[in-house]
Amino acid sequence: MNKAPQLKRVLAGLMVPAALALACQSAGAAPKADIVRHKIPGSDFPIALAVTVPPAATLHFVSGQVPAVVDASAAPDSIAAFGDTRTQSETVLKKIKEILQGMKLDMPDVIKMTVYLVGDPAKGGKADTKGFMEAYTQHFGGSQTSLPARAVVQVAGLSNPGWLVEIEVLAAKK
Repeated sequence: MNKAPQLKRVLAGLMVPAALALACQSAGAAPKADIVRHKIPGSDFPIALAVTVPPAATLHFVSGQVPAVVDASAAPDSIAAFGDTRTQSETVLKKIKEILQGMKLDMPDVIKMTVYLVGDPAKGGKADTKGFMEAYTQHFGGSQTSLPARAVVQVAGLSNPGWLVEIEVLAAKK
């Protein structure tokens, strides 16, 4: 006697209740967790110590963005064409904001930022973190309390000698 058809019926009978239980559990009563930004203890510095993202959130990786030309009359591979670190940071952050808005996101959705700064010859070859922060705090900190985790790294150079800044971000939305 062939028991295969009987076994298939038994397994099918078990799978439907199991699938229903799983579906109910997935749609469950447990509330979806929010994105949590952990503050730096005792600090008002405008970055998060860490950011926790729940499984229900969608992650959006935005490629590194570089400065826009601010002086078309300057040589295309010169700092003069793109401006100082503050100016370059402003144009890069503006590009990032526009990209995010095109994805139905905004700056408060940024959860991680990596900033690459080239040493500015006008600053003795040191990265102008002050100039970067002046642009950064126009978007993060103050009334905008959804701060990203962040790293700022001085690099030897970027692919255009006139670029002092490149920024990439990771955004998340529930």
